[in-house]
Amino acid sequence: MSQRPQALFAMAAEHVPQVFPPEVLARLRASVELDPALVVRDFTEPAVRDVLARTEVLVTGWGCPRLDEAVLDAAPRLRAVLHSAGSVKSFAGPALWERGVVVSSAAAANALPVAEYTLAMILLAGKDVLAARERLRATRVSAGWGVVPGIGNHGRRVGVIGASRIGRRVLELLRPFDLRPALTDPYVDEREAAALGVPLLSLDELLRTSDIVTVHAPETPETRHLIGRRELALMPDGAALINTARGSLVDHAALVAELRAGRLTAILDVTDPEPLPADSPLYDLPGAFVTPHLAGSQGNELARLGLAVTEEAERLLAGDALAHAVDPAVLDHAA
Repeated sequence: MSQRPQALFAMAAEHVPQVFPPEVLARLRASVELDPALVVRDFTEPAVRDVLARTEVLVTGWGCPRLDEAVLDAAPRLRAVLHSAGSVKSFAGPALWERGVVVSSAAAANALPVAEYTLAMILLAGKDVLAARERLRATRVSAGWGVVPGIGNHGRRVGVIGASRIGRRVLELLRPFDLRPALTDPYVDEREAAALGVPLLSLDELLRTSDIVTVHAPETPETRHLIGRRELALMPDGAALINTARGSLVDHAALVAELRAGRLTAILDVTDPEPLPADSPLYDLPGAFVTPHLAGSQGNELARLGLAVTEEAERLLAGDALAHAVDPAVLDHAA
């Protein structure tokens, strides 16, 4: 594009100043014509229709309404959708690509804090820090310093389920440590796994041989309860399960049974349902460590999402290819 295209925010208004703080917003507005006070949640409003008719770029985020055929008919000049969050499945359909609209996502930027959270939890789980804290809290008695057998992060097998953006970033972050990562993913072959520097295992073999298992697969009908009673039973005694993907990937009833038996531990940033009901045993079981869906971008990390969109807008203005274009061919098995 030779001149700044007309852009429009389509997202929950409260997220705009969080995702686009002043310095990021100023940089975005250098690439697109944008009124930061106009943030759309309903494309059917008459005043919005007038703006939509002139819009070439939609800057979307959490709370974006669905871009159906009627919306696209009202936006004949639309050329690009730049999404300042992760998955576009909730609002983007085939009609976008059929009309030649390019769609970009900040999923890669959002993957960074999730992978960092995962790395931290892997290292804490390997040292048994979370369970040790619970035991100390319960007994209020410390044995003082001494060698604790059976813990540590030297040579532990870490099983990564899913070579998603987050899964791949986790593998990168694990490289400096004396851990033994492995991967399972039905869409990855041996050559690609070798390029990632990890052995490719079946799900069953990964579960059987891993001290720590971390879940990074997408939520699809096929992955519901991917980790169920049978799969949990394959995990060795004392193993830890980390889930930062979606709660539905793990059968919570089966997991609670294993936690009650004291055989496994679990670190859950996502649950099913979410939030958990107040009477969920996961709040009280000593082997469960539950956080309120905070692994993804939070606080000052949100600006990274706005920066990712801003950089895409700059590429668009320069006539360059988008760096994070969404491939509709892989949406069925992507987050």
